[in-house]
Amino acid sequence: MLDEIDLRILQLLTEDARRPYSEVADRVDLSPPAVSERVRKLQEHGIIRRFTVDLDRSQLREGTPVLVTLTVDPGVGDDLRDALLGIEGVEHVYVTADARVVVHAHAPTEDVRSWLFAEIDADAVRDVDVRLLVDADWAVGIGGEAAFALTCIECGNDVGPGGVTRRIDGELKPFCCSSCETLYVDRYEEIADGAD
Repeated sequence: MLDEIDLRILQLLTEDARRPYSEVADRVDLSPPAVSERVRKLQEHGIIRRFTVDLDRSQLREGTPVLVTLTVDPGVGDDLRDALLGIEGVEHVYVTADARVVVHAHAPTEDVRSWLFAEIDADAVRDVDVRLLVDADWAVGIGGEAAFALTCIECGNDVGPGGVTRRIDGELKPFCCSSCETLYVDRYEEIADGAD
């Protein structure tokens, strides 16, 4: 299903998402239409979520660079992450396993707490730690040992070369084999029939 060529395409696009498909094709020994089709499939599988721009906000002199750690009530991390990502100036949000949400942002004011709490529910936050950043950088890349990890939605096994996909209600679902596909589809149709 996914192979070393896909991994190389991802590495090349990670280095420069605006790299022309003709250049990628030369580097992976495929035609530009074949590269385009592979990129489309990577997007369809959710491996490529979007193409974006990495801005150096220090060059734009926009806001104060901060790293904010919010200690939150268990179970609210995902909702809080979504709310934080909607705030202008927030660049990255991370949710940790120990009920913390870490935010890298360029705050438009020195009163970072007031800025954040104007946009999020303060009741879900137990503690706030704000640190001024001197510098920030991040490297997007795929490690040399990276492997694709599509998981069968029926049994949880890895989807290998014999795997299949099927579009169900507009969403592409990965299966490790046709048996898992059949089991999933049969159960899905049974539930759908019961809902009518």
